[in-house]
Amino acid sequence: MAIRTATRNNKGFTLIELLLYVSLLSILLFVIFNFLGLVLQGRVRNQVIAEVEQQGNQIIQIITQSIKNADLVNFPLQSTTSTSLSLQVYNSSLNPTIFDLTSGQIRITEGTNTPIPLHNNQVVASNLFFYNLSRNSSPDLIYISFDLTYNSTSSRSEYTYSKTFYSSAEIGKLNLPR
Repeated sequence: MAIRTATRNNKGFTLIELLLYVSLLSILLFVIFNFLGLVLQGRVRNQVIAEVEQQGNQIIQIITQSIKNADLVNFPLQSTTSTSLSLQVYNSSLNPTIFDLTSGQIRITEGTNTPIPLHNNQVVASNLFFYNLSRNSSPDLIYISFDLTYNSTSSRSEYTYSKTFYSSAEIGKLNLPR
């Protein structure tokens, strides 16, 4: 008498196998989405830092170039500090050239022209100071300092960045021959 063995055709998954695959896939997707979130967060942070750095460097270049091209400093007076800088420049239509801070904007006013902001609304400026470090019988030396903060309504950490910029320039270092 021959014993018959029943053969079973296993074409599907068991419940345990299915649960195992679903849980492994869930863990994998969780790791991938967290990684992508961190990458995007880092990208946003880098863009915020780059914006503040670019705007700050641009402001420093404009102010120091204007100081180097100026004939003299109207104010701040020697050995004093001011929140604005007034320069006498060679071109009389641009006299005086004034740098100041109003409503979070660092501005330049040349002669009787309307003030022009030196940066866009993505950053807010504060603590603008000009120090006249000059001594008698030496050219005027101006130290510049200001803070820039990224302007964001979000409280997320990747949108918060602030930096203090500073530089100095000496009057007349780039004056053109008259």
